Amino acid sequence: MTSDKRHRTAIAVTDRTDPYLRLAATTVSSDRIWRWGDDNLFPAALALMARRSTTHRRIINDKADYIAGKGFTCDERLPRLGAFVRRANGRGESLRRILSKLAFDKALFGNAFLEVVTDPAHSYLSLYHQDASRCRVARDSEHIVLHHDWAAFDPKQARTLPLYPRFERQADGTLRAAIHYKDYEPSFEHYGVPPYIAGFGVSAIAYKTDRWNIARLDNSFQLSGVMMLDAEVESDEEADRIVRLAERKFAGNPGQVMFLLRTGSEQSDDRSRFIPIDSRAEGDWKALHEQAVADIVVAHSWFRTLSGLDYAAGFSAERILHEYEVALNTVILAEQAELTEPIRAVISSVLGVDASSLAVVNRPPTRSKPIYMKVWEARKADGLDYDPDDPRQQQFLSEITKYNIRSID
Repeated sequence: MTSDKRHRTAIAVTDRTDPYLRLAATTVSSDRIWRWGDDNLFPAALALMARRSTTHRRIINDKADYIAGKGFTCDERLPRLGAFVRRANGRGESLRRILSKLAFDKALFGNAFLEVVTDPAHSYLSLYHQDASRCRVARDSEHIVLHHDWAAFDPKQARTLPLYPRFERQADGTLRAAIHYKDYEPSFEHYGVPPYIAGFGVSAIAYKTDRWNIARLDNSFQLSGVMMLDAEVESDEEADRIVRLAERKFAGNPGQVMFLLRTGSEQSDDRSRFIPIDSRAEGDWKALHEQAVADIVVAHSWFRTLSGLDYAAGFSAERILHEYEVALNTVILAEQAELTEPIRAVISSVLGVDASSLAVVNRPPTRSKPIYMKVWEARKADGLDYDPDDPRQQQFLSEITKYNIRSID
């Protein structure tokens, strides 16, 4: 039996003469945007990969959690600032909750967007996180265009916000602006690039090796092979029908067993047989997965113990604290400063409140000393100078690590 297979090649054709993407008729203040990726859907690809790769997603979650911290502390003599930390918008979200969403978007997309809302009298201030996948930079580079689904753009459902510090009056009478956070990358001006971009391929490898194991499990770890069937058929259509029926009943996961139908055999007896494909490369698959996981951690500029990757070898509080200190001074504090500096500026300019005392509370994932120790006891344990008679060193560790304002999740 012969088969005639025809292959079609799809060729993508794009117009590279115009660097902007035409949206539709002018119904928003900026009717063109800068593409985020060749098809303007790069955030969707990043989000999909984060949903599929377990290690990749764990690192993003952990980085966002550490950057968001455990809440905020500020000057207790500024009750208006304290009230804003506890309730930063009309939805009742705390400032810590908003910072957590910004940190997650920044870790996932390399970009984050914050909407600022006030009135002409600056009598109040509200901050709202905007999903980065729904935001695009307008052609004038001075506005952000928001839409809920860029794969099916409807200009009537889009709206624009000016980039802070410019405010524009909206239909409801409020003044609004947007803050755009983005990771710097050479040759990328309008959008940031996530730091793990070099590990995008290994994230796909980790996902595919997991999927391969799932396929083997679905097939009860049966051998792959070729099934040769002897049969008399009257047409190619009948042969194809028999093969497809056999695949549905016996092949398990598609591609596990390939069926071939032989016709016109001179032998009277049935010569159907199964030819197994012996694969002894399982160790290579495991090594490939482990290497991909290690490369993902490196690409994120993160640490294995802070992502729960080395707990199987034993829980080492000392190593966790050591890596947390390194992450705090190399990644966490820098990201916190980048996210909170514009927020302090907005609070000061809109509310007229000094927000310089606003700071994120950072705590390690584990403690090396019990909180009931006194300061002088802890200093003695660390080999530092201590004075048991110093009133400040008579405090318990629990007293100096607590913070004044707690976030409301």
